[in-house]
Amino acid sequence: MTDSINTCVFLIYYVSNNVLVVIVSKAKLEYIWLDGYIPTQNMRSKTKVEEDFSGKLEDCPIWCFDGSSTKQAEGNASDCLLKPVAIYPDPMRENGYLVMNEVLNPDSTPHESNGRATIDDDDNDFWFGFEQEYFIMDVDTQLPLGFPLGGYPGPQGLYYCSVGGKNTHGRHIVEEHADMCLEAGINFEGINQEVACGQWEFQLFSKGAKKAGDEMWIARYLLDRLTENYGYYIEYHPKPIKGDWNGSGMHANFSDTTLRTCGDEKIFQKVCESFSKNIEKHISVYGADNDQRLTGAHETQAINEFSYGVSDRGASIRIPIGTVEEGWKGRLEDRRPASNADPYKIASVIITTTKSAY
Repeated sequence: MTDSINTCVFLIYYVSNNVLVVIVSKAKLEYIWLDGYIPTQNMRSKTKVEEDFSGKLEDCPIWCFDGSSTKQAEGNASDCLLKPVAIYPDPMRENGYLVMNEVLNPDSTPHESNGRATIDDDDNDFWFGFEQEYFIMDVDTQLPLGFPLGGYPGPQGLYYCSVGGKNTHGRHIVEEHADMCLEAGINFEGINQEVACGQWEFQLFSKGAKKAGDEMWIARYLLDRLTENYGYYIEYHPKPIKGDWNGSGMHANFSDTTLRTCGDEKIFQKVCESFSKNIEKHISVYGADNDQRLTGAHETQAINEFSYGVSDRGASIRIPIGTVEEGWKGRLEDRRPASNADPYKIASVIITTTKSAY
């Protein structure tokens, strides 16, 4: 006779009148990857159940999926490979794990949709802090939380870092998401309501560009999955609400050893000037429809122009005042990336341009 208790975790076998307990650990590994949709990739995931799983990345097997269903292969040769690159405990599942993957071709070379493979930062010299803005949307109304049907809430101004039910909408989601990220071991640094109604932001920091991208995608995954419980969804479009409302970005704070230690204003200027020569290269991976957000208004520089300055939130690149006060040692903030951009591709182009300045 065989019975089970919490069958995803234990199997218990009964022998006659005595009980022999045989523990077989069953772990749920949620394999997460980015599809091949253009211009904005989507997250995909599926669950793999493993017995006696160690919880270590090196014990996550390579898996495959149907690339013809994700615009990553043709139907007559549809298999693509999933290569695990990062693992985190899953705060929403018992004995579960979140596994971030790169997509490979059948010959194990990086798939053309694989932005992570383009990052030149094997020594983790580059540090990134991403500020992810987004709107929480109601599935039924297709409007941000706090927006009435057929109209608009009060103008923006009172929503930023607000408290109280009149101007604050969706805090329960935001707080639960923060707790989940912390439980998953993500280097989660903060949350705040943003300038527009129903708009929020969270911040992550990582030493190493690939890790920064991994953690941002896992944090997005947790946020998106959480909304399934509430009849909401997350809108990452950079300008979902037209008119006099702020758009959503993903400001990229970055540094390398040179910027963190040089103590030389001219080095920072050289890096910024290098960015000024590569506008199109950066904008091409900074998110679809970003022209609707980067207009020169609402704390942005126009998409086809470039500027930098100390404490200038209307510039393409802001030099934080802390960097100046520390004797020109610190970081830069590229304010152009949109909320729907791929952090892997953002990091890749920032690293390439920064290195070209030296």
